[in-house]
Amino acid sequence: MARFDLPLDELRTYRSSSVEPEDFDAFWAETLEEVRSHPLGARFEPVDTGLATVEVHDVTFAGFGGHPVKGWFVIPAGVTEPVPVVVEFVGYGGGRGLPHTHLLWASAGFAHFVMDTRGQGSGWAGGDTPDPVGSGPAVPGFMTRGVEDPSAYYYRRVFTDAVRAVEAARSHPLADASRTAVTGTSQGGGITLAVAGLVPDLAAVAPDVPFLCDFPRATTVTDRHPYREIGQYLKTHRGRVERVARTLAYFDGVHFAARATAPALFSAALEDLTCPPSTVFAAFNAYAPDDKRIEVYAFNDHEGGEAYQQAAQLRWLPGRLTA
Repeated sequence: MARFDLPLDELRTYRSSSVEPEDFDAFWAETLEEVRSHPLGARFEPVDTGLATVEVHDVTFAGFGGHPVKGWFVIPAGVTEPVPVVVEFVGYGGGRGLPHTHLLWASAGFAHFVMDTRGQGSGWAGGDTPDPVGSGPAVPGFMTRGVEDPSAYYYRRVFTDAVRAVEAARSHPLADASRTAVTGTSQGGGITLAVAGLVPDLAAVAPDVPFLCDFPRATTVTDRHPYREIGQYLKTHRGRVERVARTLAYFDGVHFAARATAPALFSAALEDLTCPPSTVFAAFNAYAPDDKRIEVYAFNDHEGGEAYQQAAQLRWLPGRLTA
């Protein structure tokens, strides 16, 4: 795929047209206040994986609505003192998978918490967390579930789960809560940005080719799924564009980025049709802290940097977590 988006020099100054709702902060404050009325109840159950260099726990904690959410907690074997913790969110359609696929951050000496995404995990890596909340008419996928009402929208539940995942990870006695990073790729990167805007005391943020950013542009510049789910919905439900746009504004990574406080390492791919580079740069350019950088992969689609980006994270993250 040849490049289809703005030139790189324009990407570096591009700003989203997404309009922030006046009650954005109140909406999320009320959402988190409600979820915290439920005990977190994080349970860490040891799992025998046959791995010698790490210890693995099967985690269950209370997410949105008090619903049980699963996760993996992976930590270097033999750790006796608290270590920094990396909380990871997974890409669209995937679940937490199997624990032996999550060895990178524990191998670097950190605790690693992987959140299962409710209702997902049947597209690729398997998941174990149902979404017990129904929705009205929706296009297959997750982007339009409850999309006409911010309170009912699917990602309200997911973003709330993610904040609670950070709280669950920090509750483990071997996790140093003061040195917490969040990361994820694609959908996981979008969730990462939401957490960056909702959790004020993170040490580092690493969204990789993030999804769920700059909805006004994303829904019109690419016809690739998952963004196209929104277009398909509006193609059928004519006349509801403004209502849907209003809902999506509460979940736009651009607005969460503007509230972030931690240093960040982003990535973008200039031939990415799934998460167009302009949408990624919209979030990066809105990201509040000056301590931020973005790795650009000039000839890659949505795979982005893959192992090269992991290597960049391995070079960057320890300096934020081991100081």
